[in-house]
Amino acid sequence: MSSQKHVEMTAEELHCQYEYMAKVKEILQHRYVHPPLAHVHSFGCQANVSDGERIKGMLAEMGYGFTDSTDSADFILYNTCAIRKGAEDRVFGNVGELQHNKRSRKDMIIGLCGCMMQQEQVAAKIKKSYPHVDIVFGTHAMHKFPQILFQALTQKQRVFQIDDSENVIAEGLPIRRDGSYKAWIQIMYGCDNFCTYCIVPYVRGREHSRRPEKIVAEARELVAQGYKEITLLGQNVNSYGKGLDGDVSFSKLLRMINEIEGDFRVRFMTSHPKDCTHELLDTISQCDKVCRHIHLPVQSGSDRILKLMNRHYTRDQYLDLVRYARAKMPDVTFTSDIIVGFPSETHDDLLQTIKLIKEVEYDALFTFIYSKREGTKAAGMDDPVPEKEKSLWFRELQAAQTEVGSRHNAALVGKTLRVLADGHAKSGEGYLTGRTDSNAVVDFKADDGHIGKFVKVHITKALSWAVLGEIVDE
Repeated sequence: MSSQKHVEMTAEELHCQYEYMAKVKEILQHRYVHPPLAHVHSFGCQANVSDGERIKGMLAEMGYGFTDSTDSADFILYNTCAIRKGAEDRVFGNVGELQHNKRSRKDMIIGLCGCMMQQEQVAAKIKKSYPHVDIVFGTHAMHKFPQILFQALTQKQRVFQIDDSENVIAEGLPIRRDGSYKAWIQIMYGCDNFCTYCIVPYVRGREHSRRPEKIVAEARELVAQGYKEITLLGQNVNSYGKGLDGDVSFSKLLRMINEIEGDFRVRFMTSHPKDCTHELLDTISQCDKVCRHIHLPVQSGSDRILKLMNRHYTRDQYLDLVRYARAKMPDVTFTSDIIVGFPSETHDDLLQTIKLIKEVEYDALFTFIYSKREGTKAAGMDDPVPEKEKSLWFRELQAAQTEVGSRHNAALVGKTLRVLADGHAKSGEGYLTGRTDSNAVVDFKADDGHIGKFVKVHITKALSWAVLGEIVDE
């Protein structure tokens, strides 16, 4: 199946949503003496966080302030994640607790949106078992949020919008960013890969890309505002450009953003190995603002499991990409995602994955025990290995990565690295933390005035999960 055609929100539709924002603002001004407060929490991946920033942008336009506390909120919205069962269970638990908020504040509004809500069975469960939830909308209806909220405020009845129509790229809606020096830019939406374990294509829809000129304009505006790190987001950024007119690719988009003047750096995620080309690796090596760090999810080191996962590459093809990248960029680092305990996986398959970890020498891994997702092909596969054994395998894999990661950190001792100070560290009072261009975690003693700035740090000590250092005077 091919990806969806490029569909953008029309100027008329955008104007209509802004009119709804104005109507909601007028309603709120009549109902509240002070601006009402909204609590928005996004579960899951960076794409969800980015969606949450757009939701908060619309809420701010409608006159809401914001609070970190559900107890003081007049409006609560959970932006949900469906990637693993544990994420769904947390949402149901948190939503259940909100019935107490509703009892004490009858006029408050509680909403759910995002990937979980795009699943009909989940929306049906919310409708039946959680009567205190007022609005529910899926990923495909995100751009209609002002209209949905207006309906909830005026009709005094629950609003459920689970739209199965084509995904729409909504340019021009407001954004309220969570940070002042690091920002996300969504460059594409959806996924065409249909890995057998993954629910994303079913809840996020098919691949569709934003126009490059819109992305570059957003990046240029962020740099002008002083942002130091821009992360380009997509379920598979390597396939960026599908459905667009003209000859555009992710490599070309990176070059366009790299040409923007200013002191900033560019990251991206996530890359799919089957679409990671030599052209892309050449581009990264030639762009001075693109970080020499590639998140390249492998999921398994066993060809048999990779085929069952529908990943469309082999172990050798993956290793060829790593070797080519290192030939072009000796300082490049890799991180990855790995699933342990996929249906029919054996301990021998796991050992092949551990061997791959030692061959690639990842700087860090995001490891997960397989989570069954109803509606995916893998959900119907035989899964005979008990959870207890999978947990033992999981620890075995983590131990292998800890040894590799510790060795990588030890190799940084004595070097002076460029770090973007990101906030307070866990190492102790007076310490800040940040990341290098290669994504290494660095803790160093400094005052809060350095947060959001690039600093030079001389590395003095290696820990298992980070390195320690001292600021070097410029």
